[in-house]
Formats: sequence, C-alpha cells, structure tokens
Amino acid sequence: MTLDELHVGQSATITAVKGEGALRLRLLDMGLIPKTKVTLIKAAPMGDPIEICVRGYELTLRKDDARNIALKEFEGAEHDICACRKPELGEDDAVQCAYGVQSACRKLSGRDGGAENG
Repeated sequence: MTLDELHVGQSATITAVKGEGALRLRLLDMGLIPKTKVTLIKAAPMGDPIEICVRGYELTLRKDDARNIALKEFEGAEHDICACRKPELGEDDAVQCAYGVQSACRKLSGRDGGAENG
C-alpha cells in the first residue's frame, strides 16, 4: 500500500520512502521516514492534493509524490486520534504519540481517565 491509497481518517505506518535524488530527500526532510505514523486528513475535491497528519503537523502532498511512500496499515486503537486536529493538546504529546509513547497516546485519545500520565 502507498500513501496515495489511504482513505480519509485512515492511519498507517511508513515502511519505506522511494523515489530518486532530490524528491526522496525532500520527502525525508518533511518527516516522512520509516516507522512514522501518518493519517490522511482530507483530499481535494478531485482527489489531489491530499493532506496528512505526520509528527503532529499537517502536510499537503501531491498524489504523485505520495506514491513514493510505502505503508503498512496501522493496527492499534491507541493511535486512532490525530493530534493535528486537537489544538488544545500540546505538541509534545503529539510527538510522543507518533513515537509510540503509550501514556501520550492515551492522553490524546482521551483514554487516560482524566489523570495526568508522564
């Protein structure tokens, strides 16, 4: 599966970044690196470009570029929430969730029972 195949609201983990030269380096520089979680937030009316949430920020990509990002469909209820759409949450929590820190993911998803987890 590649990034251009995700459906709105669907999350996945990057497994590889393809492409050549400057394109590949640009994708990597934007934070699209293996083992990073991405969520498709929205697509333009004609389907191109797409907007994703990656590492706590929103990124717009052309589908041609998105085809270079190989994905594995994300499994795990802890990661259903994209912090990009929750401005009241701190960036630190979003970044920690992207790296798989479970307490941050529970806080982002509202599953921490209201307690502060560290």
